[in-house]
Amino acid sequence: MHDDRSLVEHRLQRVLRERIRPAVHSHPTPLTVERWEAPGEPVPVAEGLAAVFEPAAAGDAWGPAWGTTWFRVTGRVPAAWAGRTVEAVIDLGFDRQMPGFQCEGLVYRPDGEAVKALNPRNDWVRIGGDRAEGGEEVLLYVEASSNPILVDHAPTYEGDRLTAQSHPLYRIERMDLTVFETDVWELVQDLEVLDSLMRNLAKDDARRFEILRAVERALDAIDLGDVAGTAAPGRAELAGVLSSPAPRSAHRISAVGHAHIDSAWLWPLRETVRKVARTSSNMVNLMDDHPEFVFAMSQAQQLAWIKEHRPEVFAKVKKKIADGQFVPVGGMWVESDTNMVGGEAMARQFLYGKKFFMDEFGIETKEVWLPDSFGYTAAMPQLVKLSGSQWFLTQKISWSQVNKFPHHTFWWEGIDGTRVFTHFPPVDTYNSDLGGEQMAHAARNYREKGRGSRSLAPFGWGDGGGGPTREMLARAQRLRDLEGSPIVTVEKPSEFFRKAEKEYPDAPVWAGELYLELHRGTYTSQARTKQGNRHSESLLREAELWAATAAVRVPGYTYPQAELEGIWKTVLLHQFHDILPGSSIAWVHREARETYARIRSALESITVGAQTALAGRGSAHMVFNSAPHNRRSIPAGGAGAAPRRTTAPVSATPRDGGFELANDLLRIVVDSRGLVTSAYDLTARRESVAPGLAANLLQLHPDFPNMWDAWDIDAFYRHNVTDLTGLDTLELTTSTDDLAAVTVTRSFGDAGSTVTQRLTLRSGSKVLDIDTDVDWRETEKFLKAAFPLDVKADRSASETQFGHVLRATHTNTSWEAAKFEICAHRWIQVEEPGWGAALVNDSTYGHDVTRDMRADGGQTTTVRLSLLRAPRYPDPETDRGTHHLRFALAPGATVTDAVREGHWINLPERTVSNACASPVAPLFTVDDHRIVVEAVKLAEDGSGDVVVRLYESGGGRATGTLTPGFPAASVTGTDLLERPLADSPTYELSSQDGGVELALRPFQILTLRVARA
Repeated sequence: MHDDRSLVEHRLQRVLRERIRPAVHSHPTPLTVERWEAPGEPVPVAEGLAAVFEPAAAGDAWGPAWGTTWFRVTGRVPAAWAGRTVEAVIDLGFDRQMPGFQCEGLVYRPDGEAVKALNPRNDWVRIGGDRAEGGEEVLLYVEASSNPILVDHAPTYEGDRLTAQSHPLYRIERMDLTVFETDVWELVQDLEVLDSLMRNLAKDDARRFEILRAVERALDAIDLGDVAGTAAPGRAELAGVLSSPAPRSAHRISAVGHAHIDSAWLWPLRETVRKVARTSSNMVNLMDDHPEFVFAMSQAQQLAWIKEHRPEVFAKVKKKIADGQFVPVGGMWVESDTNMVGGEAMARQFLYGKKFFMDEFGIETKEVWLPDSFGYTAAMPQLVKLSGSQWFLTQKISWSQVNKFPHHTFWWEGIDGTRVFTHFPPVDTYNSDLGGEQMAHAARNYREKGRGSRSLAPFGWGDGGGGPTREMLARAQRLRDLEGSPIVTVEKPSEFFRKAEKEYPDAPVWAGELYLELHRGTYTSQARTKQGNRHSESLLREAELWAATAAVRVPGYTYPQAELEGIWKTVLLHQFHDILPGSSIAWVHREARETYARIRSALESITVGAQTALAGRGSAHMVFNSAPHNRRSIPAGGAGAAPRRTTAPVSATPRDGGFELANDLLRIVVDSRGLVTSAYDLTARRESVAPGLAANLLQLHPDFPNMWDAWDIDAFYRHNVTDLTGLDTLELTTSTDDLAAVTVTRSFGDAGSTVTQRLTLRSGSKVLDIDTDVDWRETEKFLKAAFPLDVKADRSASETQFGHVLRATHTNTSWEAAKFEICAHRWIQVEEPGWGAALVNDSTYGHDVTRDMRADGGQTTTVRLSLLRAPRYPDPETDRGTHHLRFALAPGATVTDAVREGHWINLPERTVSNACASPVAPLFTVDDHRIVVEAVKLAEDGSGDVVVRLYESGGGRATGTLTPGFPAASVTGTDLLERPLADSPTYELSSQDGGVELALRPFQILTLRVARA
């Protein structure tokens, strides 16, 4: 037989495109269209419905960037259509090559009830149920948003309503009343499924030719002049190949409806509020017609938005949740970044996320759902378990550029040894359309063959695409048991995980972080957003600590529970994985800066109020120490009179055109270029700076990655570097017994950027503090601060949530080489046996560590902080302006020292004047420095119990005594939601001092609830 395969396949494609698909909606009859342009920001629904509309028609331009246009659409169902299925087709001017990322609409009835969304691949509205009444009046309202298309990765000022242009972006394509030809639509689904399946079978597979012949017969049976009238016989020719069952060995796919909606990205937060309302309306509408449909929605914040802004939609969603079709997943407030979010903030993501689902729906989610975050912290498994969750799902690791991840189903082991059952869907997308190509890829790609047989596929258009469609459900129905295809079952994520874990309990183990070999620039982009996050986390710690202390100690003081919870939720929202990483449009980051300023003001007010209440009235100066370590005789979490200096004074002397600063612990040499050429540890009698090199060397690199400007830095950026050694001024600006400071100013770049650095050595301190003020005017540049250290370090220790992660400094394998940029929180430390050094910071996350051998045989380990970037997409002026950055070099620092110094730089002392002289004792003291108090607060339930969260910080076992500073009745170990842990040891209060004995394993997180006597 001659090979006519290509001829038939091309015939099918053209007939589908030009004849059959256009016949799904027949007898198009134009509707009457009117419009009203809402001024400024979106208006309430009632205002839109009551507006004065003006005539409009297909072909009219509408919608400036970020505008809202209301359409009123009217018509009447022709009498001849009685008993037929009638749909309005409303095309706002969609680009159908993209499922989202553009204009959208939400359809309302005249009473304000939301019906469904309008999206590029979902532009229909059913009129009058499955069988319309002839003469039925049609009256619909459409709230249409004209979001600009910003996906082309080119610099644009359309990403902020303050700089966007005002001309219309879209043109009405059509607004018609049509007859929905059910048989034709079903024929389209049959042909599309078979076409996609056929093309993904081997060219010599008999099943492929069996399908080919059936398709050919179907095309022969269809009259292209009367598609609707001949669709049924065409379908009859396909029935045989569609009923052939899959073999028992076929891969099994759990299809889970989903719409990944970024809480902000190429649109502002306010637009996400509308996106989730549109998508949820679509899902409820689809569930009404398809009781087998299951849709999973993560991010408690998004459901909270629906509750607040669209209560009528929320009521429908809540009913579908009760019915088991609409399934909350994730258990977090948002799908956050996990690299940079602080430990306590990550705990609160779970606390407030799970609490919302439990309070609103009576559901405790068991699966953590983070498909799109840019890498996953090694602290996550323990947090997952302590939140009461069992499973973890991610997708993003499939984006790694270098190494293919070896597993799809595995046990993920965290830094403390906790393991969580994890799935990484082999379909390699969280926006599947359940097409044959994707299903075949999932089956081929699955790496657990022979041991496991199941994977999960999230399906649905996200980010304004409207979620799953009826076409996707039709594919799922046809793929339930079809030869040549994986077996597809629409079901809840929990059903998949239960089956997968039962089938594959001995899955392989992956230990450590899930590092994404991509998007490394997100550790640095939008420095002000990152600084706002870190500072807010620190301020929240302070506010909770002192408010809790005042609530326990000061009669009449009221703990501001509701205010703190509201602030926490705002901070958690801004940890979303396109806000904190710096990969959103200018509008998002402009608002974030404004929000962080309001948060700072509110938290400062809470802290000052609580400290004032604790300090009382008098003539003394009271110093409050929020850090978890004693400082200058002030206890951790306590306050006392301002201490006098008891250490040797600081000296400052000129030296070879520069200066030498010294105390009894360190000797610092700043040369005539303003660079640190010596940081001598007087205790260890050891030099920190590598011979012939200089520390605190600012370096400027070109920064133009191959794609993903705000997200990526590519390794080739290192090929070119400019050392900023040019000097404007160098002077000794402060010299007292308490401290000495050298100030250095430099100019650099063609745009006139400047930097001023103040290098300070304090009495009794073993760190060199470096305050850096930058007027950053660069474009596509990358600013680093380099510290070449004379230490042979085979690995670096970087702080992460509730511990640290160790990473090799060598590049033996492609896995290590790919980690050329790494994330650290408050500190990064390198050491050889007996001596090390650390860099600490108050808002920097990106770092790199390299090693070089010197001619003298020694090794130089260079640690660099990533200070600023200047990508142009999606924000064309990323980070331009002034920045104040703080970091410090700690020669001789162990990990324990780094933990302490990292807290100190982030939690500076506060002084209250006109206070009484009585000290404020801490609410809790711990007698082992390895056990760190992360948070002190009152319990969420309003009981007045005090909650303290601790962790082991050194990576080893620690034992110690926790002593409450107030009469305690009982101590209970809890999970992150402050519920008793079933496997918690019993904590007995000592009858002598009221202390509790603790024994923590490496990096263990321990939450204790202390009832007050």
